[in-house]
Amino acid sequence: MLKSRRTPAGDALSNLMLDLFRLNSLVLTAGDRLVAALGLTSARWQILGAIVHAERAQPVAWLARDLGANRQNVQRIVNDLQAEGLLAFEANPHHRRAQLVVLTDKGRRTFDAAMALQAPWINDLSEGLSVKDLQTVHRLVTALRKKLESNEGTEDRM
Repeated sequence: MLKSRRTPAGDALSNLMLDLFRLNSLVLTAGDRLVAALGLTSARWQILGAIVHAERAQPVAWLARDLGANRQNVQRIVNDLQAEGLLAFEANPHHRRAQLVVLTDKGRRTFDAAMALQAPWINDLSEGLSVKDLQTVHRLVTALRKKLESNEGTEDRM
């Protein structure tokens, strides 16, 4: 049996990814607790944020792409948020069936309330961490995300 060996960089990246998995779980749990009183979860909050930060109204498929998420999962959450009056659908002049997802006034107020809760939490969490170190990690994570998005070094070796 042929056994591939990881390079030192491969070992370091593997360890980082394991820590990122653990961190992601902790961040989602903390986010769920932070916005629970607003009737949100981390996933719902993330979708509201994607809509707020988009340059223009988008269909669900585009939101899912921007989030790196499964379209069906995003559709389910969008439908739930629409049923609760946080989102609405508008006609898409470019596609009859793919309606545009927009925030309602209630959705904007809810998102703003979540962000008001997030500010002191994130400030406390970042206390004692170097801005320069945080920016370095951000650049590293962005570079890894872009490599994975372009499938560099993944599918060719499988």
